[in-house]
Amino acid sequence: MTTLSPENSISARQSASFILVKRKPPIDKTEWDGFFDENGQLAKSRDFICVNILERGLHPFVRTEAWKFLTGYYSWQSSQDERLTVDSTRRKNYEALCQMYEKIQPLLENLHRNFIETRNNIAYDIQKLYDKDPLGNVLIDKKKLEKILLLSYVCNTQAEYQQGFHEMVMLFQLMVEHDHETFWLFQFFLQKTEHSCVINIGVGKNLDVLNNLINFLDPMFAEHLKEKGAGAVQSLFPWFCLCFQRAFKSFDDVWRLWEVLLSGKPCRNFQVLVAYSLLQMVRERVLQESMTGDDILLACNNLIDLDADELISAACLVYAELIQKDVPQPLQDFFL
Repeated sequence: MTTLSPENSISARQSASFILVKRKPPIDKTEWDGFFDENGQLAKSRDFICVNILERGLHPFVRTEAWKFLTGYYSWQSSQDERLTVDSTRRKNYEALCQMYEKIQPLLENLHRNFIETRNNIAYDIQKLYDKDPLGNVLIDKKKLEKILLLSYVCNTQAEYQQGFHEMVMLFQLMVEHDHETFWLFQFFLQKTEHSCVINIGVGKNLDVLNNLINFLDPMFAEHLKEKGAGAVQSLFPWFCLCFQRAFKSFDDVWRLWEVLLSGKPCRNFQVLVAYSLLQMVRERVLQESMTGDDILLACNNLIDLDADELISAACLVYAELIQKDVPQPLQDFFL
């Protein structure tokens, strides 16, 4: 076991302290535009921008464009003209995929045994979505959302449709203007986050690492979970499947956390540190009341209406604590 680099340690402590004490205003349109030179190329480094996103976040007027860089939809080295070309290409590719889907749909219905079931599941999930704001205004186009989810299911063989994807894609649809942007941003989001929200790829790994992290940082809590909370941690898979979407009080809070996950700061797989921080919120009560598995799960599920900045700060502090210790190699490999 080895200790992580002191440079990372200082960075993590500074980031956590900065957010906790006084967070500067988010990056607004004027500041964002100032990051580019006359050719529309970024004059600031990717690292500089990502650290600022971690510590400050993005103003809603900036979020759509910034996310295209964070996800890989745009190259960090691209010019304005190159980005216009990329947008055009992404739109054409999306339209081509839609045309392909229309052609093969009858074949899928006849030969792909899971297609009709998945299509029905998507339609059922979307129907349950509440699509209006507090004033009664319709927020999303459910037909377009269904089309995007079906296309994603057909085209993305790694990430088959799972319950919760409809809620995630809805947030992309709310953020951007065009269908092709919604589709591609979701695909790139899955790739950039290493499919950490996909049940058959990243979720199980996240849960295993979360268990290891509890064992390493909080042996007392780990012992209680082992003795009385059997299966409690493994039952927290919805946190990862939805990228913690239901824990927050607003869509802005969800986007705030997701853009930090996309930034790769302060480390890879930050979502596990977020989950650990959520568990720490119920730790004292769990131990005092000697809770068993079902009660622990209920307490965790009751963590709602949270503030994203506070949770990000707590997770940054966990990272700062972690890298001061002799970290087992598997944890190092996961977070670095």
